Amino acid sequence: MSTEITRAGRFGPFGGQYVPETLMPAITELAAAHIEALADPAFAAELDALLADFAGRPTPLYRARRLESVLPGEAQVWLKREDLVHTGAHKLNNCLGQVLLARRMGKRRIIAETGAGQHGVATAAVCAHFGLECTVYMGETDMQRQRPNVQRMRLFGAEVRPALTGSRTLKDATSEAIRDWVASVATTHYIIGSVVGPHPYPSLVADFQAVIGREAREQIFAAAGRLPSHALACIGGGSNAMGLFRGFLDDGDVRLVGVEAGGGPEGHAATLGKGDPGVLHGTLSLLLQDQDGQVAPVHSISAGLDYPGVGPQLAHLKDSGRLAVASATDAEALDALRSLCRLEGILPALETAHALAHLQTLAADPDADLIVVNLSGRGDKDLDHLPPEVSA
Repeated sequence: MSTEITRAGRFGPFGGQYVPETLMPAITELAAAHIEALADPAFAAELDALLADFAGRPTPLYRARRLESVLPGEAQVWLKREDLVHTGAHKLNNCLGQVLLARRMGKRRIIAETGAGQHGVATAAVCAHFGLECTVYMGETDMQRQRPNVQRMRLFGAEVRPALTGSRTLKDATSEAIRDWVASVATTHYIIGSVVGPHPYPSLVADFQAVIGREAREQIFAAAGRLPSHALACIGGGSNAMGLFRGFLDDGDVRLVGVEAGGGPEGHAATLGKGDPGVLHGTLSLLLQDQDGQVAPVHSISAGLDYPGVGPQLAHLKDSGRLAVASATDAEALDALRSLCRLEGILPALETAHALAHLQTLAADPDADLIVVNLSGRGDKDLDHLPPEVSA
């Protein structure tokens, strides 16, 4: 399958390794372990067994017929139900793969960052399964708006450490996790939750999330006898999007569409649409910046999209014209969440609701006749944060 890497760790001009020298041995070790594991049938067999028996894969591809009935045009809409994965989102796919790599490297302590909490919950669950020490960094703001996931992480035995600087959201949690890793690199593996960070993380995470696209490709062929016209996903850092897109990257007739957080009066997090090249958390990608070139404040009602950067491969796909980019506002995402609840009996995460919101525009395109949407997570975690009118 094509990953469009032009040289080690680069997707066109994006990617690379911008890290302190103290981290380079760990980065090099991880890159080697990743390559060796991909060539090891025993690694693949163990991961496949965990994905089936622990995570509950394959997830279904579900046709949302009542949702279709309120959209313009005649498009079929199929939902890839990653919300049904154990722990409630696609994040577990990556965590299982990375913990197997950590065990392969002899690392017994795991750290992670989390925004919406789903990556933190998945990391904590996998660490509990394997008996590993686990520390999760989470912005204090996100801890308040995602309290159920904080409780779940602690129930699984993880220590949840608040990030108290900056905007106290995902960017700041990632910075704290990197500082921890620098100080404990000999014994600790850092499970980055998205297709961001220094090489090999963007490729490694995409490899472990590619199971989404592989399954979706097989399932849509079985159900419709053809490939979709469009593959649609929300984008923050981009792991769920790359997971779906990897199934269709080499199919030029399948249009890839990513939907970012258009936010509201407080700001936005539309990095692909409005960002400029810059370095954040070890990689060169598109980045939201202020007039002085510093990381700009961002906003989204969704904690998982509240990030000023994006995966370097997604930046390259956008710049090359392979990826179409849209955005949805907070209000549009809330409307889409409510619609899916009322029409299909499915509560999506606020992250996923951004992709669902774009269906109103996408379905009006006559060429959009068969749309696969990655339903990346379930929305139980967001209930305390929903405004009262959504449930009215």
